Amino acid sequence: MQIEIHRNGEVPLSKQIYQSIVDRIRSGLLQEGIQLPSVRELSKQLGVSLVTAVRAYQQLEQEGFITSIQGKGTFVKEKIKAEEERKEESLSYNWQLSVQDYLPRSQFARFHMVPEKIHLSSSMIDPGLLPNRFLEQEIHKMLSDNPRILSQYGEIQGDVELRRAIYEYLKGFGVPTTPENILVTSGSQQGIDLIARTFVGPGDVVVMETPTYPGAIDVFRGRGATILSVPVDKDGMRIDILQNLCDKHKPKIIYTIPTFHNPTGAVMTSKRRRQLLDIAQSIQCLIIEDDPCNEIYFNKKPPASIKKMDHNGHVIYLKGLSKTLAPGCRIGILVASGSIFNRLLAAKANTDLGSPLLTQKSIIRFINSKRMMDHLKKLRTALRIRRDLVLELLSHHSPEGISWVIPEGGLNLWLSLPSWMDSNHLLVEAKKQQLTFLPGSACSPVEQENHHLRICYSYMNEELLTQGITTLCNILHAEISSKKMSDATPYF
Repeated sequence: MQIEIHRNGEVPLSKQIYQSIVDRIRSGLLQEGIQLPSVRELSKQLGVSLVTAVRAYQQLEQEGFITSIQGKGTFVKEKIKAEEERKEESLSYNWQLSVQDYLPRSQFARFHMVPEKIHLSSSMIDPGLLPNRFLEQEIHKMLSDNPRILSQYGEIQGDVELRRAIYEYLKGFGVPTTPENILVTSGSQQGIDLIARTFVGPGDVVVMETPTYPGAIDVFRGRGATILSVPVDKDGMRIDILQNLCDKHKPKIIYTIPTFHNPTGAVMTSKRRRQLLDIAQSIQCLIIEDDPCNEIYFNKKPPASIKKMDHNGHVIYLKGLSKTLAPGCRIGILVASGSIFNRLLAAKANTDLGSPLLTQKSIIRFINSKRMMDHLKKLRTALRIRRDLVLELLSHHSPEGISWVIPEGGLNLWLSLPSWMDSNHLLVEAKKQQLTFLPGSACSPVEQENHHLRICYSYMNEELLTQGITTLCNILHAEISSKKMSDATPYF
């Protein structure tokens, strides 16, 4: 079991070990029932004291992640399973545990596509709200006009015709670039990964908002980065706290989602965007501006992008078109300049030699047409209706002590629970009732924040949203009632 230890970091070693094992368990990388190294083996493997290893295991056991059986060892705690299922697991693949891996966590993948009927866990848009018919016709026409397209490779940087179309599209949002400084990626997730594998190595400092997008945490943790976190309030990343961190440490990258922040929905003010860029310029670091949903606003347009203020190449701008247009096409955009762009292009070549040409060609005619503008307008209306429905249901059915911030755009709603409540435990009960959401711990880059959860209101229709939010509120009521009964029970 590979665990990255940062001996000069501010987080105690026992806490780092605890966090690494928790992340692996929640990611499914350490399966239920798997035996862990003994504390002596662990302390020897990691070069830490026996006391440090014992403290990590004690915290894991206290919080219900592992169990120790005298004379047998320490195991990842397992739920009740059928005997046949347990036998089958023990037969075949245990040898694979001897193969070392370097994945510290991969939490987001577990919540992306799920079997539950009411799926509120991943930020996706209802396929019924997307321009499927038009894109289908485009693909048929394209294949009819140019049947050889399936036997052609595209440019590594991305199809030049598409890059020109994206340039015009971004110009409408005030994002300055040129077709030559645009890199087409397989979704914005690949953009994050390209940046991380190009510029981040073990021990490099990356600053992230807390909470933040789980997929980005997975990538930077996978590179062995030292992650420092800055809280988010209603106006975005707390720049005062960021400044203090940057005075003590010199981050290589600051990752931010300034517009309709995922998961909280906050919008960073123009003033803070300027201050953030000033800090990056003063310490010569990169900003990753992840901008998945700036088109999905419900009242007024959000402030101009940080990239618009950037004249010295500090900002790498990411945008995905998958969510709002065609998830099956997996088209993402990366905008950078100078040698930063050239190195990212080289990383793209090493990764996949270019994104599929067919999917790139499929969206060219649509992206700058009136149809696209009409589509976005209808999408904003439909998603605002769904957001308002969720807010109304929560207002009527949620118990006291539950709070939320009203998002002015985007796809998500962030709920804050009483501090004693653990959204991971709630999720277990929710799944029994065919409901999923994203627990707040998945969005925590450093400290575990268990008393929050994220709801996506854009994927389910109104009927399933109503059923899902009502079910969630019932689960919350039951949890609070159980706590009151437990507190009222006398101890003898």
